[in-house]
Amino acid sequence: MRFLVVPDSPAGEAVVASLRVPSRGTPPDRPAPRVIPHRSGRPWIAGWWRDEDVVWAAAGERRVAVLGRSAATAAWLADYAARLRGLDGAAGLPWELPGSFHTAAVVDGVVSVQGTLSSVREVFHTRLLETTVAADRPDLLAGLTGAAFRPEWLASRLVAPEPPWPVSERSLWEGVETLEPGCRLEVSPDGRGRVRRRHRPPAPDVPLDEAAGRLREALRDAVAVRAHGRTMLSADLSGGMDSTSVCFLAAERVERLVAVTCEATDPAADDAHWAALAAKELPRAEQVLYGVEDFPRCFAGLLEPDPDLEGPFPAIQTREILIRQARLLSALGSSRHLTGHGGDELFQPNPGYLHDLLRRRPLRAIRQVRAGRAVHRWRLRPTVAQLLDRRSFGDWLGRDAGRALDRPIRGVMHAPLSGWGSSYRMPEWATPDALASARRTLQETAAAGAEPLSPVRGQHLTLQVVRQGGALVRRIDRLSSRLGVTLEAPFLDDQVVQAGLAVDYADCLRADRYKPVLVDAMRGIVPQRNLGRGSKAEFSADVYAGLRRHRSELLELSDGMRLAGLGLVDPGALRAVLMSPPPFPHRLVPLLGTLACEVWLRSLEAAPAPAAAPTVHP
Repeated sequence: MRFLVVPDSPAGEAVVASLRVPSRGTPPDRPAPRVIPHRSGRPWIAGWWRDEDVVWAAAGERRVAVLGRSAATAAWLADYAARLRGLDGAAGLPWELPGSFHTAAVVDGVVSVQGTLSSVREVFHTRLLETTVAADRPDLLAGLTGAAFRPEWLASRLVAPEPPWPVSERSLWEGVETLEPGCRLEVSPDGRGRVRRRHRPPAPDVPLDEAAGRLREALRDAVAVRAHGRTMLSADLSGGMDSTSVCFLAAERVERLVAVTCEATDPAADDAHWAALAAKELPRAEQVLYGVEDFPRCFAGLLEPDPDLEGPFPAIQTREILIRQARLLSALGSSRHLTGHGGDELFQPNPGYLHDLLRRRPLRAIRQVRAGRAVHRWRLRPTVAQLLDRRSFGDWLGRDAGRALDRPIRGVMHAPLSGWGSSYRMPEWATPDALASARRTLQETAAAGAEPLSPVRGQHLTLQVVRQGGALVRRIDRLSSRLGVTLEAPFLDDQVVQAGLAVDYADCLRADRYKPVLVDAMRGIVPQRNLGRGSKAEFSADVYAGLRRHRSELLELSDGMRLAGLGLVDPGALRAVLMSPPPFPHRLVPLLGTLACEVWLRSLEAAPAPAAAPTVHP
């Protein structure tokens, strides 16, 4: 699916007319765009989608559309539209309707559009023909405006493990903006755009028992939306608690569930064992096992361009694996696949909550810090310094986050957190110009008044990783949808995210319990022995195996690097790492962002040239 939302005006009509001309954002093999009209007959929403992806209705002057995954019907939406008293009512639709979807509305001639809290459904906007235009992807807008990417912002995408918020979500296309989280975009009939807040994170104070009940119902509804009208679904069954929970909820809703388990490279990994235990208890399910030999290794296919030009692909090392998985799922007869993405981000309390707990319940915080030091080997002095830190988000982002970028990466594990984020580092192969550019971007972003996603540091970090997980699902879905399989992540729905954010983190920061709110929510649904799993696999063996298998292609990628041509990377230093990978996995993390940026730059070169900008005809 890809779409535009425009106001009821000649300019909006001209923008939609230009979609018929092939450009960077509109592949030449696309048919003419589908159109949902304003009451005047001019286009309101235009793009490419399947019937099941969009539901809309009108009630007098009002219009409401849901684009994505929901169980809404046109009759239900018509009734909802009739009851609207303004755009605030349309913005509240995700709290009444489970699922994952964009919401678009027209009330009193004003158009609004919004995505999801997790960014699985994101909104981008720009100015074109003196009017504000919104879309679900930035490259579509860049193709219409003829915009180039901004190389001065690309350096910040080399920051590992991810650039800090809000730099991580900034569109790399000139003149194309990303809608702020928890906001909606309003466009008046004269084309002026305004961003309005629709949501603020809930106070994280709901007791564990109550929170587990809310989460159970939200997850059940989220999975039910994916099963609506279907007799068959496929789902990941990795053996982890997240995918296992999704599988058992899905098995309640469909006649046939294909539970997919993939073997890990590391023979010590026990995920397959736990997946087998769960599969024995799954009703109406068949487990499909894939071995290591059924998939490419990590880093396969990076010499091939990426068809998705939004920006660097977040998990570039697994791109070919994801494509192969989609082909295998399609061969099994699946067109909708469920995943546990978002579970780790939402239910595994991050160390940032220790900072907040220390001020709220000091004795409990001290006990948890001691347990964390024993498990993670945090050093005492940097741990205490970070827990006592009182810097504002702006001060940290504009000064301290950038100051640490060139420090040795071996120090990132010494403390549970670093201000309002993790310990951000530039790769050792980044040039001095790249380092200076990344620091400048952080400083300028802070000076522009950047605010955290939540005033609670732990909740801010949770929202940051939830949105990173949502962006990954968004991009994976585009890959798999090209092969006829949509990817669905129930944990990243607004109602589920809201339930997870509201949990009292003091009840979840427990060294003796793993994801306690999810465990309690799934009690009686998932077998007790799976809920009591005390181990967790890690996948660095897959990364090292992929580096060995595809070293020659990666070395070829480092020749004639576009990043080097921009003055951002020293290819010789990169080749040295490829030839002799470091023994500690966290030192390989910077490699992923660099490769993603390089593949993206090469993909831009292979894409069709932008079409001429549209014009309004008299």
